[in-house]
Amino acid sequence: MIKNLFSNFKGDLLGGITAGIVALPLALAFGVSSGLGPTAGLYGAIFISFFAALFGGTATQISGPTAPMTAVSMVIIAGIIATFDGSIEKALPAILTVFLLAGLMQIALGMIGIGKYIRFIPYPVVSGFMTAIGVIILVTQILPALGYYPKEDMSWVTPFKPQAEELILENILKEEANEGILVLENFEQTIARSGEITETTIMEEAGTLAAKEASGVLGALKVLPKALSNINWLELALALITILIIYGFKRITTTVPSTLVALLLVSGSAYILGLDYRSIEEIPQGFPMPNFEIFTEFKLSTVTPYIFTALTLALLGAIDSLLTSVVADNMTKTKHKPNKELIGQGIGNSIAALFGGLPGAGATIRTVVNINSGGKTRLSGMFASVLLLVILLALGPIASQIPAAVLAGILITVGISVMDYKGLKAIPNLPKDINIGPLRLSSEVIIMIVVLVLSTFWNLVYAVGIGLIIASLMFMKKMGDLMASRSDVKSLTDEKVWADEANFPSALKEEVFIKHIRGPLFFGTTGDFQTLTDQIPKTASYAVIRLGRMQYMDQSGLYAMEDALQELNKNNITVLFVDLLPQPRYMMERIDIIPDFIPEAHIFDTFENCTTWIKDHVKDTIELLDA
Repeated sequence: MIKNLFSNFKGDLLGGITAGIVALPLALAFGVSSGLGPTAGLYGAIFISFFAALFGGTATQISGPTAPMTAVSMVIIAGIIATFDGSIEKALPAILTVFLLAGLMQIALGMIGIGKYIRFIPYPVVSGFMTAIGVIILVTQILPALGYYPKEDMSWVTPFKPQAEELILENILKEEANEGILVLENFEQTIARSGEITETTIMEEAGTLAAKEASGVLGALKVLPKALSNINWLELALALITILIIYGFKRITTTVPSTLVALLLVSGSAYILGLDYRSIEEIPQGFPMPNFEIFTEFKLSTVTPYIFTALTLALLGAIDSLLTSVVADNMTKTKHKPNKELIGQGIGNSIAALFGGLPGAGATIRTVVNINSGGKTRLSGMFASVLLLVILLALGPIASQIPAAVLAGILITVGISVMDYKGLKAIPNLPKDINIGPLRLSSEVIIMIVVLVLSTFWNLVYAVGIGLIIASLMFMKKMGDLMASRSDVKSLTDEKVWADEANFPSALKEEVFIKHIRGPLFFGTTGDFQTLTDQIPKTASYAVIRLGRMQYMDQSGLYAMEDALQELNKNNITVLFVDLLPQPRYMMERIDIIPDFIPEAHIFDTFENCTTWIKDHVKDTIELLDA
């Protein structure tokens, strides 16, 4: 195994170095965008890339922070920071605990074999979500590209002072309640503590509230007029030049990553020229150290509201990674192991969380670059990680001088590229399969737009869940309609006879009603089946139900069958089953339809045997009628 691992050492080294170079600016940009700073993005890229490659199921996959994972992480981070009064330091243990939980959930998903089912997520849901991610990144990066930071704009922050004072007082009262102080009996303690509140404290709290109000797409659009009236032209120029170089350099060559070229050229020029720009946060020197406050400061009450969000993060990472695995398979003519890949990604995300890194997934662009540069084994992903670690240790202080506007420009291009243009272009051509009043619309377009709009303006997590529910309901409706169309309830004289019914005695056709069930009897077809008793002619005293093509029966179908048999029994109609298959038989035996309504003597393997029984038992009745 070790021999195979080093069989392509030179190609893996080159592929890993190239992928690491591509990953560097993106890791820094995603870190800044998330709210945890560039270090978090870099740590995430280092640890996820190494351990996902080591334990994963896709040999050529390069992993790290990605646009979808960062967008969801950004929501989680902002929400938790808000509950800790705007303090990143206080909120960090809770944030990293959620990320750790997401990684552990990914490991669990891989161990129970969920990986092979990810492919069943409908394309419109994925398409709407990816386009929303692009819109979110694009809109939220407009403000830093303009050099506008709401928290520093006093005209925006000052109106939040009354709310800040109210919140500070509320926190004092909560603290006193936790300490067992009876506020109504002891105002002195409250007055003493409120006297310690300074104007600086109030403005800091107001700044936190102002930043929260300006977060997300709606927040960014809300403060956009203020941003446009307070443009920092230097920051805007740096962002625009970055964008132009990224798109322009691709026309010259794709051998060297245009993102890295833009980062080095613009950052280097701004630093050498001594421009008065806003740099990113300082990147600490030295090897990353684990954050043990995840365990020492752990509080279940803080994490509990985010368990569902952590699961969504885990599922999103799984989808993101496995889609990239499929791309890698197509390029290398290999086949990845989906469940092993989830375990590897989960291990990578768990370890990254322990060291303060952003969660991530398999990154398509970095994986493609790795393969095109010669990477063939898991060593390539590990080499990419080592390169980023070397850059962190050797060039941390230099990287800290990168202009924030440059990373905003990089992220704007990422937002534009991550949108699903294939899905958007297909909208006019998708079949219009549902009617809403006078309008004919496409169900897939509706799902895509619902997920896109809800993800962009409301909540990424809930949007995906709602999209999946709508997609599932529409699918069930289509399947129900399809099966119902193949399972018409008709009398023998109206329904097309089957080959073995051609010789059925014509004298018995009014006495015997024959029903063909074609396809599963489930919630989508029960409505038509329940009309069975209404359509049986009054002359009939026997009903033959042919079940050879009913492979499956769900609980709704089971009870519909029971109701129909009860009604037929009440009307003195004897029911005969022909060719009953194992699964429906098992279901009917569970609630005693067999033998209470249908005794074993009335169940036949073939229609011929059933016909013989009918001739023997129906003849006397007919002769009595003739007499």
